Amino acid sequence: MKNVLFAVIACLSFAGAYAKPQPAVKARITKAPYGEIDGRQIFQYTLTNSNGMQVKVINYGATITDIITPDKNGKMGDVVLGFDSLKQYLGRDNALLGAVVGRVANRIANKRFMLDGKEYILMSNIHGGPKGFDKQVWNIEEMPGKEVALKLTYFSKDGEMGYPGNLNVTVIYTLTNNNELKLNYSATTDKATPVVLTNHTYFNLAGNTAKVTDWKLTILADQYLEADKDVMPSGNLLDVKGTPYNFTEPTAIGKNIAATGNGYDLSYALRNKSGEMALAAMAYEPLSGRLMQVYTTEPGLVVYTGNHFSERIIGRDGLHFNKWGALCLETQHYPDAPNHANFPNVILRPGETFRSETVYKFSVKK
Repeated sequence: MKNVLFAVIACLSFAGAYAKPQPAVKARITKAPYGEIDGRQIFQYTLTNSNGMQVKVINYGATITDIITPDKNGKMGDVVLGFDSLKQYLGRDNALLGAVVGRVANRIANKRFMLDGKEYILMSNIHGGPKGFDKQVWNIEEMPGKEVALKLTYFSKDGEMGYPGNLNVTVIYTLTNNNELKLNYSATTDKATPVVLTNHTYFNLAGNTAKVTDWKLTILADQYLEADKDVMPSGNLLDVKGTPYNFTEPTAIGKNIAATGNGYDLSYALRNKSGEMALAAMAYEPLSGRLMQVYTTEPGLVVYTGNHFSERIIGRDGLHFNKWGALCLETQHYPDAPNHANFPNVILRPGETFRSETVYKFSVKK
C-alpha cells in the first residue's frame, strides 16, 4: 500500500512539473443573430481574448458595438457608447457610433474635388455621403490564427456617392492577448479615387456616459489644422502652443474646453508622418484607472468630445448620452485633402493598395 501511495505521488509530481499553465479564459469568437436589413442578415460577433476582454462587432457599418475591459479593480465595463438594438443603429440618433467611415471620412469642401483634370461632385461634403460605408452591410468572416480576428469586406461601386472607381475595401479587427484592438485597413481600385478611412468609436473609459472633462489627454502633435465654424480646413497648420488645443503634455480635457466654444472638434497634424506605426495619443480616466494608448500609421488625428450629444439620446442599458460624454480619437489623413496640394496625398490609383493600421491598447494605472 505504501509503495502504491509513493507511486501515485511520484506520478502527480511528474505531471505537475510538466503541466503548462492555462489561461484564465479561452480566446474565442462567438456569433449571434442581430437583425435583418433588406433581407440581409446582420450578426454580432464577440471576440474574447485570454484575459476576458471582449470586442463586439456587427456587419452593419463594420460597427464596433462594445469594448469590454477591466478597471483598476478588475471590474469589467463597456468603454464605448452604443445601442441595444439594430433598430437604434439604423435610427437618426446614431452618429456613426463605432462605424467605419468612408469612402472619404470627414469633410470635402463644397462637395467637390478635381482629379486628373475632371471635377467630381459628391452627394455630401461629410463622411462619405448619406449612404457612406457606415450605412452599408459588409461581408464578415472569422479569421484563423493565434489571435481572434474578423475580416470585413465591402465593394463600393464606381459612382457611389459621387466617387470614381470600383473600390474593394477590407477591414480586419484583431483582439490580441495584450488587450490591444488592431484595425487594419486595405483597399484597391480600378480608377483613381480619394480614400480616407477611419473608425468613429465614441470612447468613455469610465464605463458609463459621464463627462470626459476630468480625463488626462496627451496628443503627440505640435500643430492643428485651422478650420472655419463648419470645421472645414483652410489649408493652414497652426501651432498648438498657447492655445486651448495644446495636449503635448497630459492635460485635463476640461481645463480649456470652455475656451473652444462648444467643445473639441478638430484635426491634429501628428508628429509622425513616416507612414510607420507610432504612438499618437493617450487618454487616462482617473476614477477607473483605465489608460488607452492610440498607435497609428496615419498622419492625422481627429479629436471630438461628443459636443452634439444630449440627454434626449438613450443608449445601451437605458443610459442617456451627455454633452462631452465621450471622446473620439479618429486616426486618418487630413480632411479635405483632395483640395489641398500641401496635405498628405489621399489619391489611390489602379495597381496600388491603400494600407492603414491603428491600434487601441488598453491597460490600467493603480
